[in-house]
Amino acid sequence: MKKSSPFRIVLWVVLLAAGFIAGTAWNTKFQKNIIPQVPSEETPYNTQEAEKSPAIPVKAPIPPGLTEAEKSTIRLFENSAPSVAYITTSRLRQDYWTRNVMEIPQGSGSGFVWDREGHIITNYHVIQGADKAQVTLADRSTWDAELIGYAPEKDLAVLKISAPRNTLRPIPVGQSDNLLVGQNVFAIGNPFGLDQTLTTGIISAVGREIKSVSGIPIRDVIQTDAAINPGNSGGPLLNSSGDLIGVNTAIYSPSGASAGIGFSIPVDVVKWVVPDLIKYGKINRPTLGIEIANAQTTQRLGMEGALIIHTVEGGPAERAGLQPTLRDRNGRIRIGDAIIAINDEKVKSGNELVLILEKYKAGDVVKVKIMRDKKEMEVDVKLAPAN
Repeated sequence: MKKSSPFRIVLWVVLLAAGFIAGTAWNTKFQKNIIPQVPSEETPYNTQEAEKSPAIPVKAPIPPGLTEAEKSTIRLFENSAPSVAYITTSRLRQDYWTRNVMEIPQGSGSGFVWDREGHIITNYHVIQGADKAQVTLADRSTWDAELIGYAPEKDLAVLKISAPRNTLRPIPVGQSDNLLVGQNVFAIGNPFGLDQTLTTGIISAVGREIKSVSGIPIRDVIQTDAAINPGNSGGPLLNSSGDLIGVNTAIYSPSGASAGIGFSIPVDVVKWVVPDLIKYGKINRPTLGIEIANAQTTQRLGMEGALIIHTVEGGPAERAGLQPTLRDRNGRIRIGDAIIAINDEKVKSGNELVLILEKYKAGDVVKVKIMRDKKEMEVDVKLAPAN
C-alpha cells in the first residue's frame, strides 16, 4: 500500500482549515442580514397580553394619507369600543294550548362596562318590561345579565354579568359640568342591531330638560347632533379624550330615526345615581315623608308649589307639624300646606321638589317654606332616608 507524502497531508490540512474558516464567515454574514423581530414602538399592546384579555384588540396600523383628526378619531374608537356592550332583551310567554314557555325577543340597546365586577350601565327603558337580558361584550362573548337596580326617573339601570375580570374594560369617566356648545362628541352603540357603530358630532346645547319614563324631568341634559338611532340608547357619549360625558337616551324625531337632535343624560348625574343603584337597587334620596298632589290638581286649585295630600305617620313632615289635605266631617276638603321653597330655592311643582331634594342627604335639616291659609310660614325639617 502506497503511503501519502508529508507534503500531500499538509496540503489537505490547509484546504480543510480554509474551507472551515470560509464557511463560518459566510454563516456569520447570513445571520447579520436577518431582520431582528423587535417589537415596534408603535405597537400599543403586547400580543400575549391581548390573548389573555380578548376584549382588548390589537390596534391595526393606520394607513398613510390620513389627517391628524382622522387618526385621533380612529384611536378613540379603538380605545373605547371594548367598553361598549350590546344588550338584547326578551319576554317569557306561555303557549295557551301546550302550556310550553317560549322566549320572545323584545328589543335591543346599548350599554357600557362600569367596573371589573361586571356592572353594565344602560337605560331603564332598554330593559323595561323584560323577563331576561343578555349582554354581548366587544369580544363577542354573550352573558346572561341580572338586574341589580334601576331608576325610571333618571332612565338608568344597572345590570351585572359574571364575565372574567380580564374581559371587562371599564369606561373612563369624565365630567359634564364644564361642557361647552360646539365641542366634539362621539357616540358608540348598536343602532338597529348593528354593533360597534361610531357616530360623531358636536354638543348643540346644554341644560336641556326631558321627561323620564316616570314622568319626572331629567335636568341639564346634553343635546347633540351626533346621530343617535334606535339601539343607541344606553350607549356612551364621549368627549375627544374618550371620557364618558353622557349616556345616550333619546332622540327627537317624527320618524323615529335620527334627525340631528339627540339627548344624553349628563355623566355627573350618572356618577351619583349608579353607586346607589349598585348598593340599594334604587336611588336612596332623602325624603320629607309626604305625598304630593299631581300638577293638574294644583293648577285646578289655582295654587303654586307642591301641595301635600298625605303625611307619613312618624315621618319628618308629620313631626315638623306640616299639614296634609283632609276631608272634614261634613265632606268638605280642607287644603293642606303647599311647599313653595326649600332653603330659599323656589318650588313650583311636585317634580321640582323631587329634584331639589336630590341635592341633600338623609339627616340634613332644611328650611321648608309653606303656604298655609294664604300665609307664608317656615319650618325646619330633618330629612329621613327613603325606604
